[in-house]
Amino acid sequence: MVLALVMLAIAQPSLAAFSQSETLVTRVLRPQSDVKICLAGGCGNEILRLAKLLMSNAGAIEVEAQANSVIVTDQRESVESISLLFESYHESNTAVSEFRIAGGQKSDDKESAAIRAVLEAQAAAWNRGDVEAYMDGYDRSPNTEFVGGDSITRGWQEVLDRYKKKYDTREKMGTLTFSDLEINILSGDAALVLGRWRLKRASDEPHGTFTLLFRKTKAGWRIVHDHSSSA
Repeated sequence: MVLALVMLAIAQPSLAAFSQSETLVTRVLRPQSDVKICLAGGCGNEILRLAKLLMSNAGAIEVEAQANSVIVTDQRESVESISLLFESYHESNTAVSEFRIAGGQKSDDKESAAIRAVLEAQAAAWNRGDVEAYMDGYDRSPNTEFVGGDSITRGWQEVLDRYKKKYDTREKMGTLTFSDLEINILSGDAALVLGRWRLKRASDEPHGTFTLLFRKTKAGWRIVHDHSSSA
């Protein structure tokens, strides 16, 4: 049976042309077993969206849905980052059982600590009712994404407006905690963070899991993609 293929609209040149370049490499990648890649619909879209954020302008991806894999062609550093993404990514509703920092090098420990500090600052800002300070953890870019429920919000200001609308009183904000963090350093300027969130309020205690893609910007590590799910 011939595998169904689709080319994501990332770059114009063909994969055949890329394969002839000395600066680009091609690799077949498969995600964790709990992630299903599809040509359309919801499955697989999240990990593909994250992969696109890690690619250079020269990159391209082909999807082999029936084989549950993708063919990535890009600069070596980008392909290595996406490979690590596929190794560490789980669906956002998958249980995160323990805190773990991927990698053992001191540089990774330092970067992981910096990312953890961003999340700690976010929780502290939220718990004092300062939504704008909480948003300092996100990249101030029109490309910043928040995915929650069946909606996708794009743009730093738009994400801020969403938070202000949904949590317009101190009572609704409650007390925020992050836990079970798993920080995976993908490259010198990219990291994937999995974890749990919980809001303790007077009348309820909503909670769930999240997947965050961090990029290292001039302002430091900042979230460029946030996918949060409720339990």
